Parts: sequence; structure tokens; C-alpha cells
Amino acid sequence: MNGVRHRPRPTVTAVLHRLAPRTLRGRLSLVALTTAALLMLVLTVAFNAVAQRRLQHQADDELRTRAAAVATTIDTTGTTVRVLATSHDDLLDTNVWIHAGRRLLEQPPNAGPLTHVADALAERGGRRCVTADVHGSLRLCSQPVPGERSEATVVTALDLSPYRSSADTLLLGSLALDAVMLACTYALTRLAVGRALRPVRAMTDQAIEWSAVASKERFGSTGHPAELARLGASLDAMLDRIRTLLRHERQLTGELSHELRTPLSRIIAELDWWQTRPRTDDQTRTTHKVIADAAESMRTICDTLLDDARGATLTAPGTTEVMPTLSHLAELIDVPGHLTLTTDGPHLQAGVPPALLERIVSPLLANACRYAHSRVTVRTYRTPDGVRIDVTDDGPGVPRPFTSRLFEPGQRADPGDGHHGAGLGLPLARRLARSAGGEVTYDHGHTPGTRFVVSLPAG
Repeated sequence: MNGVRHRPRPTVTAVLHRLAPRTLRGRLSLVALTTAALLMLVLTVAFNAVAQRRLQHQADDELRTRAAAVATTIDTTGTTVRVLATSHDDLLDTNVWIHAGRRLLEQPPNAGPLTHVADALAERGGRRCVTADVHGSLRLCSQPVPGERSEATVVTALDLSPYRSSADTLLLGSLALDAVMLACTYALTRLAVGRALRPVRAMTDQAIEWSAVASKERFGSTGHPAELARLGASLDAMLDRIRTLLRHERQLTGELSHELRTPLSRIIAELDWWQTRPRTDDQTRTTHKVIADAAESMRTICDTLLDDARGATLTAPGTTEVMPTLSHLAELIDVPGHLTLTTDGPHLQAGVPPALLERIVSPLLANACRYAHSRVTVRTYRTPDGVRIDVTDDGPGVPRPFTSRLFEPGQRADPGDGHHGAGLGLPLARRLARSAGGEVTYDHGHTPGTRFVVSLPAG
């Protein structure tokens, strides 16, 4: 083989698909044009068939009228048929054959082969008409002339060329009218479809100009036809879902950065501290352990938040010892030197994983250490419906006007208080607690200071 590859020939379907209009207006216009063309073709064929039949009937009527006029000049009262002379013999004898039985009495000059056709009609008898393609297209009709003792037959002929010409003129006229009608149909269809699709183009331009994240503009359903109103409502619902998803994505990103900030800061601090001065092997191993614990904490944070974002099942009844987990968390929190952090309570089991418990309590404990004056207390106890954890501090407390927005993402009571924060810790704690069947609330009646209450199912 010479290695030449032959391209496969495109199929008819592929060619038609390639030639089909790419716009909706073009396709609808093509459908309307095709439908109108088929309908006009059927109507044109039917109209011309009726017209030709009507012209033929007119020709037959004229031939019978002439035959009746010729019959008035034939005498059939005697034993023989006689043709009477009249003043209009030349006009009456044009294309006329007179037979007495099978005997031809008169025929037009230069009749030629038409005489055989006339003889056949006279021989068959009765009123009959045939078309003969001799010397052009001719129509012949026979008309019997009964008598008392003898009978005669008159055969008349008529040239159909004028009638055929009229039929051809009608056909050409109908085809020209069809072409004009098809052109008008196509133009009007494109215009009508274009006007109908104008709101869709406007909606498309609006969608290009809008931002699904920042803009609150919507298409709406008023002022549009029913179909476009439903389309606008569907697009509005889709935009709302997109905004919700993007808002959740931003929230997840903020929560991850908020939660990863503490262990990452510990890693950076340990590395800086380790590099500033020579360390013994024991100190190096301690630093490695702190870094490893912080890295493990980061991985746990990522897994916990991603599982919650995916809607995975986070609860595992009887898997967490509350006090050891809280004590470990207290060791990881960067507690200022002027604070006293105490944890108190019996050994209880909560129906959540340890990582989830840390992620719920960690923002509450970090806020308490941030705003407390001298003391932070974490107390656990059993309740009839599960386990309760109170995180209390003796700080300034939450301003009363702000309590209604305390658990809203991105909200802070005083952004200029000198503390770094994104306002995501408390909303994250509540969301994670609710994902496990629990709750995080603020105790409005506790003064002075602040108390947050964590309620979780028992293990």
C-alpha cells in the first residue's frame, strides 16, 4: 500500500446538517419556507388540474354546439341521409365529418389521418370525445343525429392550442405567484421571529453585563410572554443558586483560612525560634513534634471542613472523651500570660469525632482568651438530652445591640478593637455543631463577661 489515506465521503445527513442555518431565526424561517412551499405545490398542482379539466369541458361544449348547428342541416326523414345546402356551408364544414352509418358523406379538405379518428368515433356511436395528437393537439367529439328512418353522425374537431396556451399561462402565473408568496413568507417569518426573539437578545445582553456574584439584577417574569416569563424565572433561580454556591465557596475559603491561621502561626514561630539559636537534640525533637502536631491539626481542620461542605456524616456516637479533648485543645491554644485557663467537669462522651469537637470549641476558646481580663473557664456537664460545654470569660462582654448579629458570617462588634479576626469563628462553630445535631448559643443573662454554651448529643 502507498500509505495514502482516503477521506470518507460525507453522508447526506452530514451535508444537510452542515448546510442547515445555525441561528434559531434561520431555522424557523427555513421550516416556514419549506412548509409553505409544500402547501403551495399541492395547491398549484390541484389548481392547474382543475383549470385544465375546466378548459377541456369548455372545448367539448363548443364542439357539441357546433355539432348541433351542423345537425340542423342534415335531413334524416327519408330513407337516405341528405345534407342540405346553407348560406354558411364554409363555416359549418370546417373540421366537420358527416357519416350515414359507416358511410362518410362529407369531410373537411386536407383532413388526412384525422378522418380515421372521425370514422372510429362514428362507428362506435353515441356522444364521445377523444384527443388526437395529429397536426398538433386536436379534440374530436361525435354527436348522433337520429331520424325516423335513417340516422347520421356528426364529428367535429377543435384545435386545443389556445386552451393549452391558456393552461400554460395559468401555470406560469401560479408559479410566479408562488415565488412571490414564498419570498414574502420567508421575509415576514424572519421579521416576526426576529421581533419575537428580541426579548431573548435583550436578556442575553443583560446576562453578559451583569455579574452573577455582585449584581442583584434579575430578569423577572413581568412584561414578557408566557414562554419568556418561564425562561426568565428559570434563569433567575439558576442565578440565585450560583450566588448561593459562590457564597458558600467564599465562606468555606474564609473558614479554612481562619482555622488554619493558628497552627500555621505555630509552625512559623517554632521554625523562627529553632533557627535563631543553636538547639540540642531534645529541643529539636520537641520542635519537630510541635510542627508535626500543628500539621496534623491543619489536615484535620481541612478534612473536617471539607466533609461538612460536602454534607458528609460527621457524627459518630460514643467516639470522643470530652475532657481529654478539651485539655489537649487548651494546651494548643496560645493563652496570654496574664490569663488563667481552667477546664473542669466529669468524664463524659460526646457523639461527635474528636476533630469536630475541637473545631467547634476552638473558636469559642480563642475568642475568650482574646477578650478576657484574667480568667477563662471551660466547664462540662451532663444534661438530659446530651452533653453541655460552657466557655466563660470575664471580659467586657458582647454589646447588646450586636447580639442579634453575633453568629452572622463576617460580622464583628468592633472591627477597630486591635484584634485580628474575620468574624467567621462563631458562625463556623454553630454550623459545625448543628451538622452534628447540636447547637452553639450565647448566654444573654451572664454578666459580667461572656458565656457561650455548646450542646452536643451524648456518646
